[in-house]
Amino acid sequence: MRVGVFGTGDVGKTLGSALITLGHEVMMGAREAQNPKALEWAASQGARASVGTFAEAAAFGELLILSTLGAANPAVLTAAGAENLAGKVLIDTTNPLDFSRGFPPTLAVAGQDSGGEQVQRLAPEARVVKAFNSVGSPLMFRPNLPGGPPTMFICGNDAAAKAQVTALLGDFGWEVEDSGDIRSSRYLEGLCLLWVLRGAIHGQWGHAFKLLRA
Repeated sequence: MRVGVFGTGDVGKTLGSALITLGHEVMMGAREAQNPKALEWAASQGARASVGTFAEAAAFGELLILSTLGAANPAVLTAAGAENLAGKVLIDTTNPLDFSRGFPPTLAVAGQDSGGEQVQRLAPEARVVKAFNSVGSPLMFRPNLPGGPPTMFICGNDAAAKAQVTALLGDFGWEVEDSGDIRSSRYLEGLCLLWVLRGAIHGQWGHAFKLLRA
């Protein structure tokens, strides 16, 4: 499968490398086609890795992953191009974190809206699935924790898109809990804040959530 990843930070590089490990082809998109971070990442990953602009990565990918800063989402998705996003599964890993009042952050979008809902509005013809937003990048791929596989909470409006993301998460080593339509991003983004608070209190970031079932 061809995957377009938007973003050159830790999340984008982690997910891109994991997908290559699983045998997929990945183009990392950035504002400039010759982004130094993207070029360095691609050079370390071999023949299945490439780089381009956001629009080129969007056109390349059969599956797309949004892993930029939440505040950058409007500009990134505009640059990607609506025609390149239409009909494709778009995994939204982002959180609209606001550090303007210091640490811990708050959500810049809250109440009766969320970052995930904004992404779906910005890319109305994409099939947006919120995932990977409530864990740190070191545990995103094949997390090995004493309590067993952790739970990735996802949400989105398209059942087939969520099924595809669920299968991919299984390849990544996660259990999956479908939390409903894209409006549930309001709660999954809040879950990110809980993850951050737990890390800040304990000074340790190697944790993930797990849902226990009767």
